[in-house]
Amino acid sequence: MDKKYFYGSVLFLMLILLLAGCGGNTNEQAETDSESNNASQSEEQNTDKKENNGGDKEVAQFTEAESEASETEKDTEEVSSEDTNNQDADSTSESEEEDPLSAYSAKQIEYARVWLELGPNQDIDELNVHHIPAGSLINPNDETSATYPEDVIQLAGSRLVDGSVTYSGNGDGTINVYNVPLRWDSSDAEVDEDFMKEYTEKIIEETELVKIDPGNDEEIIKLIDIMKIHK
Repeated sequence: MDKKYFYGSVLFLMLILLLAGCGGNTNEQAETDSESNNASQSEEQNTDKKENNGGDKEVAQFTEAESEASETEKDTEEVSSEDTNNQDADSTSESEEEDPLSAYSAKQIEYARVWLELGPNQDIDELNVHHIPAGSLINPNDETSATYPEDVIQLAGSRLVDGSVTYSGNGDGTINVYNVPLRWDSSDAEVDEDFMKEYTEKIIEETELVKIDPGNDEEIIKLIDIMKIHK
């Protein structure tokens, strides 16, 4: 056999074996790289799941904490509201205890104060209150009498000697006092036909403005207790 042919055949065979080895290494390397990539992806997915799970837990914890805070705030508001209501009730109770006149109306207190200030007799067993509307005759027994230009109040005791007070209120602690007798005496003497008209008109013209003092609470309550208001 020719030596050149022999050596050429051996060289060719070695080249084939070398190429086959390289191809195997390449496949093994590819498989190794593939497995490495798969492992890396799996690890990343696990990490993402853990992070997502951790995030969900944090959201759940935050929501729970927020709910507890809201409940606590609601309870605090309810307690605060109850305290405020209790304080208002206590304040009202204390105010009523401090003001003995709080149980009576403003009109009742006014009538009693006017009588304490101007009543001719303070030793009375009954205080009568009469409402007289505007347009009523000042002397109801005489048709020639002038009439009241406004609504008035007449306070009087149960006896003639107790006297009376006829007035209108101004709503500012002052009153307009009409000097009107409790009873009009009749006379047989002849008088001018315009006498009563002129006399009663003078009463209106000479109305006196009087400031009423608050008076003593105990005395006011005593008068209210014996007060009779007539419609």
